[in-house]
Amino acid sequence: MTEPTAAADAQAGAPVNVPQPAPPGEPANVAQPAPGGAPVSPAQPASPTAPPLSAAGEAIAAGYRFAGATVTLGALMENGGPHPEAPISLPLGMLNRHGLIAGATGTGKTKTLQLLAEQIALAGVPVFAADVKGDLTGLALPGTPSDKLLARTAGVGQQWAPAAVPVEFYRLGDGLGVPVRCTLEAFGPTLLAKVLGLTDVGASCLDLVFYYAAQNSLPLVGLDDLRALLTWLTSADGKAALDGLGGMSKATAGVILRDLIGLSAQGADAFFGQPAFESADLLRLTEDGRGVVSLLELASVQGRPQIFATFLMWLLNDLFATLPEVGDVERPKLVFFFDEAHLLFDGASKALLDTVAQTVRLIRSKGVGVFFITQQPTDVPDVVLAQLGSRVQHQLRAHTPNEQEALAKTVKTYPTSPYDLAATLQGLGIGEAVITVMNPDGAPTPVAWTRLRAPQSLMGRRRPRRCSR
Repeated sequence: MTEPTAAADAQAGAPVNVPQPAPPGEPANVAQPAPGGAPVSPAQPASPTAPPLSAAGEAIAAGYRFAGATVTLGALMENGGPHPEAPISLPLGMLNRHGLIAGATGTGKTKTLQLLAEQIALAGVPVFAADVKGDLTGLALPGTPSDKLLARTAGVGQQWAPAAVPVEFYRLGDGLGVPVRCTLEAFGPTLLAKVLGLTDVGASCLDLVFYYAAQNSLPLVGLDDLRALLTWLTSADGKAALDGLGGMSKATAGVILRDLIGLSAQGADAFFGQPAFESADLLRLTEDGRGVVSLLELASVQGRPQIFATFLMWLLNDLFATLPEVGDVERPKLVFFFDEAHLLFDGASKALLDTVAQTVRLIRSKGVGVFFITQQPTDVPDVVLAQLGSRVQHQLRAHTPNEQEALAKTVKTYPTSPYDLAATLQGLGIGEAVITVMNPDGAPTPVAWTRLRAPQSLMGRRRPRRCSR
Protein backbone atom coordinates (compact mmCIF):
# COMPACT_ATOMS: atom_id res chain seq x y z
CA MET A 1 0.00 0.00 0.00
CA THR A 2 1.15 3.53 -0.67
CA GLU A 3 2.74 5.17 2.33
CA PRO A 4 2.28 8.88 3.02
CA THR A 5 5.39 10.98 3.02
CA ALA A 6 5.92 13.74 5.55
CA ALA A 7 6.41 17.08 3.80
CA ALA A 8 9.91 18.49 4.04
CA ASP A 9 10.71 21.24 6.51
CA ALA A 10 9.92 24.82 5.54
CA GLN A 11 12.69 27.23 4.58
CA ALA A 12 15.49 26.68 7.07
CA GLY A 13 16.09 29.36 9.62
CA ALA A 14 12.78 31.18 9.22
CA PRO A 15 11.58 32.35 12.62
CA VAL A 16 8.13 32.01 14.12
CA ASN A 17 7.04 34.55 16.70
CA VAL A 18 5.58 33.31 19.97
CA PRO A 19 2.90 35.91 20.80
CA GLN A 20 1.48 36.99 24.11
CA PRO A 21 -2.26 36.60 24.76
CA ALA A 22 -4.46 39.34 23.35
CA PRO A 23 -6.51 41.44 25.78
CA PRO A 24 -10.12 40.30 26.14
CA GLY A 25 -12.29 41.45 23.25
CA GLU A 26 -9.35 41.91 20.86
CA PRO A 27 -8.38 39.55 18.03
CA ALA A 28 -5.68 37.04 18.83
CA ASN A 29 -2.05 37.86 18.11
CA VAL A 30 -1.12 34.54 16.55
CA ALA A 31 2.02 32.98 15.12
CA GLN A 32 2.32 33.84 11.43
CA PRO A 33 4.05 31.87 8.67
CA ALA A 34 7.63 32.88 8.02
CA PRO A 35 8.32 35.25 5.11
CA GLY A 36 8.58 33.39 1.87
CA GLY A 37 6.28 30.64 3.14
CA ALA A 38 3.07 31.94 1.55
CA PRO A 39 0.84 29.15 0.25
CA VAL A 40 0.96 28.30 -3.41
CA SER A 41 -1.33 26.06 -5.40
CA PRO A 42 0.77 23.26 -6.89
CA ALA A 43 -0.55 21.36 -9.85
CA GLN A 44 -2.47 18.30 -8.72
CA PRO A 45 -1.72 14.97 -10.45
CA ALA A 46 -4.62 13.28 -12.12
CA SER A 47 -6.43 10.84 -9.85
CA PRO A 48 -6.19 7.23 -11.08
CA THR A 49 -9.42 5.62 -12.19
CA ALA A 50 -10.74 3.10 -9.65
CA PRO A 51 -13.36 0.39 -10.26
CA PRO A 52 -16.87 1.24 -9.03
CA LEU A 53 -17.73 0.63 -5.41
CA SER A 54 -19.40 -2.64 -4.52
CA ALA A 55 -22.87 -2.67 -2.95
CA ALA A 56 -21.24 -3.01 0.48
CA GLY A 57 -18.97 -0.06 -0.30
CA GLU A 58 -21.93 2.04 -1.43
CA ALA A 59 -23.71 1.26 1.84
CA ILE A 60 -20.68 2.43 3.82
CA ALA A 61 -20.29 5.60 1.73
CA ALA A 62 -23.99 6.42 2.18
CA GLY A 63 -23.48 6.40 5.95
CA TYR A 64 -21.07 9.36 5.65
CA ARG A 65 -23.20 11.66 3.50
CA PHE A 66 -24.18 14.42 5.90
CA ALA A 67 -26.21 17.54 5.21
CA GLY A 68 -24.36 19.99 7.46
CA ALA A 69 -20.74 21.12 7.85
CA THR A 70 -18.20 18.32 8.16
CA VAL A 71 -14.53 17.62 8.75
CA THR A 72 -13.26 15.41 5.90
CA LEU A 73 -10.95 12.66 7.10
CA GLY A 74 -10.19 10.83 3.86
CA ALA A 75 -11.56 8.46 1.22
CA LEU A 76 -13.06 5.00 1.54
CA MET A 77 -10.71 2.13 0.65
CA GLU A 78 -11.89 -0.80 -1.45
CA ASN A 79 -10.12 -3.27 -3.72
CA GLY A 80 -6.76 -1.99 -2.49
CA GLY A 81 -7.27 1.65 -3.44
CA PRO A 82 -9.03 4.82 -2.32
CA HIS A 83 -12.34 6.02 -3.75
CA PRO A 84 -12.40 9.84 -3.74
CA GLU A 85 -16.08 9.78 -4.68
CA ALA A 86 -16.74 8.25 -1.24
CA PRO A 87 -15.36 10.77 1.30
CA ILE A 88 -15.32 9.74 4.96
CA SER A 89 -16.31 12.71 7.13
CA LEU A 90 -17.15 13.70 10.69
CA PRO A 91 -20.08 16.09 11.27
CA LEU A 92 -18.79 19.32 12.81
CA GLY A 93 -21.74 19.44 15.19
CA MET A 94 -20.85 16.02 16.62
CA LEU A 95 -17.34 16.93 17.72
CA ASN A 96 -18.65 17.55 21.23
CA ARG A 97 -19.49 13.83 21.43
CA HIS A 98 -15.75 13.30 21.80
CA GLY A 99 -13.40 10.85 20.11
CA LEU A 100 -10.36 8.59 20.13
CA ILE A 101 -7.37 8.44 17.79
CA ALA A 102 -5.34 5.29 18.41
CA GLY A 103 -2.65 3.20 16.75
CA ALA A 104 0.84 1.85 17.06
CA THR A 105 3.89 4.10 16.96
CA GLY A 106 4.58 5.51 13.48
CA THR A 107 1.17 4.75 11.97
CA GLY A 108 0.04 8.38 11.54
CA LYS A 109 -1.80 9.38 14.73
CA THR A 110 -0.11 12.77 15.01
CA LYS A 111 -0.81 13.57 11.35
CA THR A 112 -4.47 12.70 11.92
CA LEU A 113 -4.57 15.05 14.90
CA GLN A 114 -2.93 17.73 12.76
CA LEU A 115 -5.44 17.17 9.94
CA LEU A 116 -8.38 17.49 12.31
CA ALA A 117 -6.98 20.56 14.07
CA GLU A 118 -6.47 22.36 10.73
CA GLN A 119 -10.00 21.76 9.48
CA ILE A 120 -11.65 22.51 12.80
CA ALA A 121 -9.78 25.82 13.10
CA LEU A 122 -10.64 26.70 9.49
CA ALA A 123 -14.32 26.08 10.33
CA GLY A 124 -14.15 28.78 13.00
CA VAL A 125 -13.76 26.55 16.08
CA PRO A 126 -10.89 27.17 18.54
CA VAL A 127 -8.64 24.19 19.26
CA PHE A 128 -6.52 23.25 22.26
CA ALA A 129 -3.81 20.62 21.83
CA ALA A 130 -1.47 19.23 24.45
CA ASP A 131 1.81 18.75 22.56
CA VAL A 132 3.80 16.29 24.64
CA LYS A 133 6.60 15.64 22.11
CA GLY A 134 6.68 18.94 20.21
CA ASP A 135 5.44 17.27 17.01
CA LEU A 136 2.58 19.73 16.43
CA THR A 137 4.60 22.94 16.14
CA GLY A 138 4.51 22.56 12.34
CA LEU A 139 0.86 23.71 12.42
CA ALA A 140 2.17 27.29 12.42
CA LEU A 141 3.98 26.85 9.09
CA PRO A 142 2.74 25.90 5.60
CA GLY A 143 3.70 22.47 4.32
CA THR A 144 5.99 21.80 1.39
CA PRO A 145 4.67 19.89 -1.65
CA SER A 146 6.40 16.90 -3.18
CA ASP A 147 5.47 14.64 -6.08
CA LYS A 148 4.75 11.73 -3.76
CA LEU A 149 2.60 13.87 -1.45
CA LEU A 150 0.58 15.32 -4.33
CA ALA A 151 0.04 11.90 -5.88
CA ARG A 152 -1.30 10.63 -2.59
CA THR A 153 -3.60 13.61 -1.99
CA ALA A 154 -4.96 13.43 -5.54
CA GLY A 155 -5.77 9.77 -4.96
CA VAL A 156 -8.09 10.65 -2.06
CA GLY A 157 -9.67 13.61 -3.88
CA GLN A 158 -7.89 16.28 -1.82
CA GLN A 159 -7.06 19.61 -3.48
CA TRP A 160 -3.89 20.06 -1.46
CA ALA A 161 -2.18 23.43 -1.05
CA PRO A 162 0.31 24.45 1.66
CA ALA A 163 -1.33 26.46 4.44
CA ALA A 164 -0.58 27.30 8.06
CA VAL A 165 -3.15 27.81 10.80
CA PRO A 166 -3.17 30.52 13.50
CA VAL A 167 -1.24 29.12 16.46
CA GLU A 168 -0.55 30.48 19.93
CA PHE A 169 2.15 28.73 21.92
CA TYR A 170 1.85 28.04 25.65
CA ARG A 171 4.13 26.14 27.98
CA LEU A 172 3.89 24.18 31.20
CA GLY A 173 7.33 24.15 32.73
CA ASP A 174 10.41 25.12 30.74
CA GLY A 175 10.32 26.06 27.07
CA LEU A 176 9.03 28.81 24.80
CA GLY A 177 5.58 30.30 24.84
CA VAL A 178 3.20 31.93 27.27
CA PRO A 179 3.57 30.28 30.72
CA VAL A 180 0.42 28.68 32.10
CA ARG A 181 -0.15 29.14 35.83
CA CYS A 182 -2.98 28.75 38.33
CA THR A 183 -3.22 29.78 41.97
CA LEU A 184 -4.01 27.16 44.59
CA GLU A 185 -7.07 29.20 45.54
CA ALA A 186 -8.44 28.87 42.01
CA PHE A 187 -7.48 25.20 41.78
CA GLY A 188 -9.41 24.46 44.96
CA PRO A 189 -9.17 21.77 47.65
CA THR A 190 -11.50 19.25 46.00
CA LEU A 191 -9.48 18.72 42.83
CA LEU A 192 -6.20 18.99 44.73
CA ALA A 193 -7.29 16.20 47.09
CA LYS A 194 -8.07 13.98 44.08
CA VAL A 195 -4.73 14.76 42.44
CA LEU A 196 -2.94 13.91 45.69
CA GLY A 197 -5.03 10.76 46.18
CA LEU A 198 -6.02 11.74 49.72
CA THR A 199 -8.39 9.69 51.85
CA ASP A 200 -11.74 11.13 52.88
CA VAL A 201 -10.18 12.29 56.15
CA GLY A 202 -7.29 13.96 54.34
CA ALA A 203 -9.63 15.62 51.85
CA SER A 204 -11.82 16.91 54.68
CA CYS A 205 -8.79 18.38 56.47
CA LEU A 206 -7.61 20.02 53.24
CA ASP A 207 -11.06 21.62 52.89
CA LEU A 208 -10.66 22.90 56.44
CA VAL A 209 -7.28 24.48 55.70
CA PHE A 210 -8.59 26.25 52.58
CA TYR A 211 -11.62 27.47 54.56
CA TYR A 212 -9.38 28.83 57.32
CA ALA A 213 -7.20 30.63 54.74
CA ALA A 214 -10.24 32.22 53.09
CA GLN A 215 -11.76 33.34 56.40
CA ASN A 216 -8.52 34.95 57.50
CA SER A 217 -7.60 36.50 54.10
CA LEU A 218 -4.49 34.35 53.78
CA PRO A 219 -3.53 34.01 50.08
CA LEU A 220 -2.80 30.51 48.81
CA VAL A 221 -0.90 31.12 45.60
CA GLY A 222 1.77 28.42 45.41
CA LEU A 223 2.55 25.13 47.13
CA ASP A 224 4.92 26.91 49.51
CA ASP A 225 1.98 28.91 50.89
CA LEU A 226 -0.01 25.76 51.63
CA ARG A 227 2.95 23.95 53.17
CA ALA A 228 3.70 26.93 55.42
CA LEU A 229 0.08 27.18 56.57
CA LEU A 230 -0.15 23.44 57.30
CA THR A 231 3.08 23.57 59.29
CA TRP A 232 1.83 26.53 61.35
CA LEU A 233 -1.63 25.02 61.99
CA THR A 234 -0.04 21.92 63.52
CA SER A 235 2.50 23.85 65.59
CA ALA A 236 2.09 24.76 69.24
CA ASP A 237 1.26 28.35 68.28
CA GLY A 238 -1.29 27.59 65.57
CA LYS A 239 -2.97 24.36 66.65
CA ALA A 240 -5.69 26.15 68.62
CA ALA A 241 -6.78 28.06 65.48
CA LEU A 242 -8.66 25.01 64.21
CA ASP A 243 -10.11 23.83 67.51
CA GLY A 244 -13.42 25.52 66.84
CA LEU A 245 -13.56 24.07 63.31
CA GLY A 246 -13.01 20.42 64.18
CA GLY A 247 -9.22 20.37 64.37
CA MET A 248 -6.62 18.42 62.41
CA SER A 249 -4.21 15.82 63.68
CA LYS A 250 -0.51 16.19 63.14
CA ALA A 251 -0.44 12.77 61.45
CA THR A 252 -2.99 13.84 58.82
CA ALA A 253 -1.13 17.07 58.20
CA GLY A 254 2.06 15.07 57.77
CA VAL A 255 0.46 12.89 55.09
CA ILE A 256 -0.72 15.97 53.18
CA LEU A 257 2.70 17.61 53.48
CA ARG A 258 4.47 14.52 52.15
CA ASP A 259 2.08 14.31 49.20
CA LEU A 260 2.62 18.02 48.47
CA ILE A 261 6.38 17.45 48.41
CA GLY A 262 5.85 14.62 45.90
CA LEU A 263 3.70 16.87 43.73
CA SER A 264 6.34 19.60 43.92
CA ALA A 265 9.00 17.09 42.86
CA GLN A 266 6.92 16.44 39.71
CA GLY A 267 7.33 20.11 38.79
CA ALA A 268 4.03 21.50 40.09
CA ASP A 269 5.75 24.66 41.38
CA ALA A 270 5.98 25.77 37.73
CA PHE A 271 2.18 25.53 37.45
CA PHE A 272 0.94 26.91 40.75
CA GLY A 273 1.57 30.65 40.85
CA GLN A 274 0.74 33.99 39.29
CA PRO A 275 -0.33 35.52 36.98
CA ALA A 276 -3.26 33.12 36.79
CA PHE A 277 -4.20 31.77 33.37
CA GLU A 278 -7.69 32.58 32.08
CA SER A 279 -9.21 29.57 30.35
CA ALA A 280 -11.40 31.96 28.31
CA ASP A 281 -8.22 32.85 26.38
CA LEU A 282 -8.61 29.51 24.59
CA LEU A 283 -11.91 30.56 23.01
CA ARG A 284 -10.56 33.07 20.52
CA LEU A 285 -10.94 33.63 16.80
CA THR A 286 -8.83 35.58 14.36
CA GLU A 287 -10.20 38.63 12.54
CA ASP A 288 -11.07 36.47 9.52
CA GLY A 289 -13.07 34.04 11.66
CA ARG A 290 -10.63 31.14 11.98
CA GLY A 291 -10.23 29.39 15.30
CA VAL A 292 -6.94 29.87 17.12
CA VAL A 293 -5.00 26.67 17.86
CA SER A 294 -3.66 26.93 21.41
CA LEU A 295 -0.64 24.64 21.52
CA LEU A 296 0.60 23.70 24.99
CA GLU A 297 4.19 22.50 25.02
CA LEU A 298 4.66 19.67 27.51
CA ALA A 299 7.99 18.25 26.39
CA SER A 300 9.69 19.33 29.62
CA VAL A 301 7.11 17.57 31.82
CA GLN A 302 6.35 14.42 29.81
CA GLY A 303 8.28 12.36 32.36
CA ARG A 304 6.21 13.84 35.18
CA PRO A 305 2.65 12.69 34.47
CA GLN A 306 1.17 13.98 37.73
CA ILE A 307 1.68 17.65 36.82
CA PHE A 308 0.43 16.92 33.26
CA ALA A 309 -2.76 15.37 34.66
CA THR A 310 -3.11 18.11 37.27
CA PHE A 311 -3.16 20.91 34.71
CA LEU A 312 -5.45 19.20 32.21
CA MET A 313 -8.01 18.28 34.84
CA TRP A 314 -8.01 21.81 36.24
CA LEU A 315 -8.48 23.25 32.75
CA LEU A 316 -11.43 21.00 31.93
CA ASN A 317 -13.01 21.67 35.32
CA ASP A 318 -12.54 25.42 34.96
CA LEU A 319 -14.14 25.43 31.51
CA PHE A 320 -17.01 23.33 32.80
CA ALA A 321 -17.57 25.74 35.68
CA THR A 322 -17.40 28.93 33.60
CA LEU A 323 -18.97 28.10 30.21
CA PRO A 324 -22.74 28.39 29.81
CA GLU A 325 -24.94 25.42 28.91
CA VAL A 326 -25.53 25.31 25.14
CA GLY A 327 -26.55 21.70 24.52
CA ASP A 328 -25.98 20.32 21.03
CA VAL A 329 -24.81 23.08 18.69
CA GLU A 330 -23.94 23.19 14.99
CA ARG A 331 -20.47 24.50 15.81
CA PRO A 332 -18.59 23.55 19.02
CA LYS A 333 -17.12 26.23 21.27
CA LEU A 334 -13.79 24.43 21.65
CA VAL A 335 -12.18 21.08 20.80
CA PHE A 336 -9.47 19.52 23.00
CA PHE A 337 -6.81 17.08 21.80
CA PHE A 338 -4.89 15.17 24.50
CA ASP A 339 -1.88 13.50 22.89
CA GLU A 340 -0.18 10.64 24.77
CA ALA A 341 -3.38 10.20 26.78
CA HIS A 342 -1.95 7.28 28.75
CA LEU A 343 0.07 9.86 30.72
CA LEU A 344 -3.22 11.22 32.03
CA PHE A 345 -4.44 7.83 33.22
CA ASP A 346 -1.34 5.87 34.24
CA GLY A 347 -1.28 5.56 38.01
CA ALA A 348 -4.26 7.88 38.45
CA SER A 349 -6.37 7.36 41.56
CA LYS A 350 -9.94 6.12 41.26
CA ALA A 351 -11.16 9.51 42.41
CA LEU A 352 -9.25 11.26 39.63
CA LEU A 353 -10.49 8.77 37.01
CA ASP A 354 -14.05 9.32 38.19
CA THR A 355 -13.53 13.06 37.84
CA VAL A 356 -12.19 12.67 34.28
CA ALA A 357 -15.14 10.48 33.29
CA GLN A 358 -17.69 12.81 34.83
CA THR A 359 -16.15 15.89 33.24
CA VAL A 360 -15.94 14.30 29.78
CA ARG A 361 -19.54 13.15 30.08
CA LEU A 362 -20.93 16.52 31.13
CA ILE A 363 -18.74 19.01 29.29
CA ARG A 364 -20.32 18.21 25.92
CA SER A 365 -23.35 20.24 27.04
CA LYS A 366 -21.00 23.23 27.20
CA GLY A 367 -20.12 22.78 23.53
CA VAL A 368 -16.67 21.33 24.21
CA GLY A 369 -15.31 18.23 22.46
CA VAL A 370 -12.48 16.08 23.82
CA PHE A 371 -10.29 13.74 21.74
CA PHE A 372 -7.76 11.35 23.29
CA ILE A 373 -4.75 10.17 21.28
CA THR A 374 -2.90 7.05 22.42
CA GLN A 375 -1.44 3.76 21.16
CA GLN A 376 -4.01 1.28 22.43
CA PRO A 377 -7.70 1.93 23.10
CA THR A 378 -7.16 -0.06 26.29
CA ASP A 379 -4.92 2.81 27.52
CA VAL A 380 -8.17 4.71 28.17
CA PRO A 381 -10.28 3.45 31.09
CA ASP A 382 -13.60 1.87 30.10
CA VAL A 383 -15.58 4.51 31.97
CA VAL A 384 -13.99 7.19 29.74
CA LEU A 385 -13.84 5.13 26.54
CA ALA A 386 -17.61 4.66 26.70
CA GLN A 387 -18.05 8.44 26.28
CA LEU A 388 -16.09 8.67 23.00
CA GLY A 389 -18.42 8.75 19.99
CA SER A 390 -15.85 8.86 17.16
CA ARG A 391 -13.03 6.38 16.57
CA VAL A 392 -10.05 6.70 14.24
CA GLN A 393 -8.07 3.49 14.66
CA HIS A 394 -4.71 3.23 12.91
CA GLN A 395 -2.76 0.01 12.59
CA LEU A 396 -2.55 -2.21 15.65
CA ARG A 397 0.24 -4.73 16.12
CA ALA A 398 -0.21 -8.11 17.76
CA HIS A 399 3.32 -9.43 18.28
CA THR A 400 2.92 -10.22 21.98
CA PRO A 401 0.19 -11.91 24.05
CA ASN A 402 -0.73 -8.56 25.59
CA GLU A 403 -1.02 -6.94 22.15
CA GLN A 404 -3.15 -9.84 20.90
CA GLU A 405 -5.48 -9.43 23.87
CA ALA A 406 -5.70 -5.66 23.26
CA LEU A 407 -6.51 -6.30 19.58
CA ALA A 408 -9.32 -8.69 20.48
CA LYS A 409 -10.78 -6.17 22.92
CA THR A 410 -10.58 -3.39 20.32
CA VAL A 411 -12.45 -5.43 17.71
CA LYS A 412 -15.30 -6.03 20.16
CA THR A 413 -15.85 -2.28 20.60
CA TYR A 414 -16.76 -1.68 16.92
CA PRO A 415 -20.20 -1.97 15.34
CA THR A 416 -20.87 -5.03 13.17
CA SER A 417 -19.16 -4.63 9.80
CA PRO A 418 -18.31 -6.63 6.65
CA TYR A 419 -14.61 -6.44 7.55
CA ASP A 420 -12.53 -9.04 9.31
CA LEU A 421 -11.46 -6.32 11.72
CA ALA A 422 -8.70 -8.29 13.44
CA ALA A 423 -6.97 -8.81 10.08
CA THR A 424 -7.82 -5.35 8.73
CA LEU A 425 -6.45 -3.50 11.76
CA GLN A 426 -3.14 -5.35 11.47
CA GLY A 427 -2.92 -4.78 7.71
CA LEU A 428 -3.57 -1.03 7.60
CA GLY A 429 -0.92 1.02 5.84
CA ILE A 430 0.66 4.15 7.28
CA GLY A 431 -1.88 6.95 7.05
CA GLU A 432 -4.82 4.56 6.88
CA ALA A 433 -7.39 3.93 9.60
CA VAL A 434 -10.60 2.13 10.44
CA ILE A 435 -13.16 4.80 11.25
CA THR A 436 -16.61 5.05 12.77
CA VAL A 437 -18.16 8.31 13.97
CA MET A 438 -21.44 9.40 15.51
CA ASN A 439 -23.95 10.69 12.98
CA PRO A 440 -26.31 13.64 13.68
CA ASP A 441 -28.96 11.19 14.92
CA GLY A 442 -26.59 9.90 17.59
CA ALA A 443 -26.02 6.50 15.93
CA PRO A 444 -22.62 5.09 14.88
CA THR A 445 -21.77 5.22 11.19
CA PRO A 446 -20.70 2.07 9.31
CA VAL A 447 -17.12 1.00 9.93
CA ALA A 448 -14.98 2.38 7.09
CA TRP A 449 -11.45 1.46 6.04
CA THR A 450 -10.11 4.89 5.10
CA ARG A 451 -7.04 6.41 3.50
CA LEU A 452 -6.61 9.71 5.29
CA ARG A 453 -5.98 13.12 3.81
CA ALA A 454 -2.68 14.91 4.41
CA PRO A 455 -2.29 17.99 6.61
CA GLN A 456 -1.62 21.19 4.70
CA SER A 457 0.66 22.62 7.37
CA LEU A 458 4.23 21.47 7.96
CA MET A 459 4.29 17.75 8.78
CA GLY A 460 7.18 17.78 11.18
CA ARG A 461 8.58 19.38 14.27
CA ARG A 462 9.51 23.02 14.09
CA ARG A 463 10.40 24.88 17.27
CA PRO A 464 9.76 28.62 17.49
CA ARG A 465 13.06 30.48 17.36
CA ARG A 466 12.24 33.59 19.31
CA CYS A 467 9.67 34.81 21.76
CA SER A 468 8.07 38.24 21.50
CA ARG A 469 8.11 40.02 24.85
